[in-house]
Amino acid sequence: MLIKNAKIVDVDGTQHGDVLIENGLITKVAKDISAPDTETVIDAHGMTVMPAFIDLHCHFRDPGFTHKEDLCTGSKAAAKGGYTYVNLMANTNPVCSSATQAEGINKRAEEIGLCEVHQVVSITKDFDGADITHLENLPNFVKAVSDDGKGVTSNDVMAKTMSLSAQNGFLIMSHAEDMTISKYDYRLAENIETARNILLAKHYGANLHMSHVSTKESIEYIIQAKKQGVNVSCEVGPHHIYFSDKEYKVNPPIREKADKTALIQAVKDGYVDCIATDHAPHTMEDKLAGAPGMVGLETAFGASYSVLVTQNEVTLPQLSALLSANPAKIMGLNKGKIQKGYDGDVVLVDTDAKWVVDPKEFASRSQNTMFEGEQLQGMVKMTVKKGEITYRSDKI
Repeated sequence: MLIKNAKIVDVDGTQHGDVLIENGLITKVAKDISAPDTETVIDAHGMTVMPAFIDLHCHFRDPGFTHKEDLCTGSKAAAKGGYTYVNLMANTNPVCSSATQAEGINKRAEEIGLCEVHQVVSITKDFDGADITHLENLPNFVKAVSDDGKGVTSNDVMAKTMSLSAQNGFLIMSHAEDMTISKYDYRLAENIETARNILLAKHYGANLHMSHVSTKESIEYIIQAKKQGVNVSCEVGPHHIYFSDKEYKVNPPIREKADKTALIQAVKDGYVDCIATDHAPHTMEDKLAGAPGMVGLETAFGASYSVLVTQNEVTLPQLSALLSANPAKIMGLNKGKIQKGYDGDVVLVDTDAKWVVDPKEFASRSQNTMFEGEQLQGMVKMTVKKGEITYRSDKI
C-alpha cells in the first residue's frame, strides 16, 4: 500500500509526503515515493495520516454477553474508530482467569482480522477477590491482569499481586475502587485505592497502570508518584475529559468541573499516558436497569480532538502519543509511530470534519453513549492494519 499526499503526524512531529507499507510493515516515509508495483494506492488529498490507535481498556462481552457485543461487532467498532489493537477486560462469563481462555479469545479475534486483541486475565480467580494462584505461571503472551469492574479490596491480595508483577513483568491494570466505600462515596473509594496501589507499587517495584482516572485527587497522587520515580502509568477516558456534572451512569462516575479541569491540565503537562475508551456495551434494558458504562470506540478520536486540540491547545503530535505511541510502549508493541520498521497500522483522519453523533450509525451492537447529539470535530476516514484496509468511510 502506498499513501500519497498526506499530512503525516505521529508523536515525533508533522511532515508532508507519502507512506509505503510492504509485507505489513512501514518501509518508507518520504516526500515523494514512486512504487509502480504497489497493489493499493491511496490519495490522502492532504488529509492527516496518523498511527492507528491503541485502546488499553475495552469490553467486547465475549463470551457470555454477546447480545451486547461480540468479537466481530467489537472489532468492527474498533476499526471504524481508528483502532487496530485493543485490550479486553476479563469480566466475561466465564471470567477470563486463565492463559488458555485468553489465548482462545486472541486467536478468534485474529481469525476475524479487523483488530488485534489482547485478552487481559483477571487478577483474582473468577473475581473472587482472594485467589491469585493462576498468576504464578502466566506465559509471556499475557501482558496484563485486571479485575476491572471491581477493585481488589484486600491489601494482602494486592500486595502479593504486586510482588508477582515485579518478578514476572506483567502489567497490573487497576480499577481503583474500594468496594466497601463506594456504596456511599465513589470519590473516596477511587482516591483510597489509588493511593494504596501507588504505595504498594513503590514498595514492590511493580508495573502499575491506573485505569480510567477521574478525580483531581487521584491524578495528583499519580503525578507525585511519577515525580518520585514510581513505575506507574495512567489513562483517562474521553468522557471524563469531555463532560462534567452530567447525569449518565458510568463507573467511575462523571465528576465535577474541577476534576475535568485537573485531568486536562495533567494531559497538557504530560502526566497522562493514554486515552482509553472503557468501551462498555449494554442493551437499552440493562442501561434502564442501572448498568454502568458506555460504548466509546467510535467517538473517541472526535471527542478527544474536540476537547483537547480545538479547546485546550494540545497539539496533534501530543494527541497521537496519547492514542498510539504511549499505549504501544506500555504494551511492548511495534506500533504507534509512522517510521520505517513499524507495523503498517495507520489511520486517515479529517481533522476539519464536524459531525453529530448518531448511535444508530454505530458499528457496535450497542448504542449506549453519552455523546448522542454532540457535535464533534475530527473524523476517522480510513483504518489500515498491516497494509490492509479494515474500515473505509463512504464519505471519503
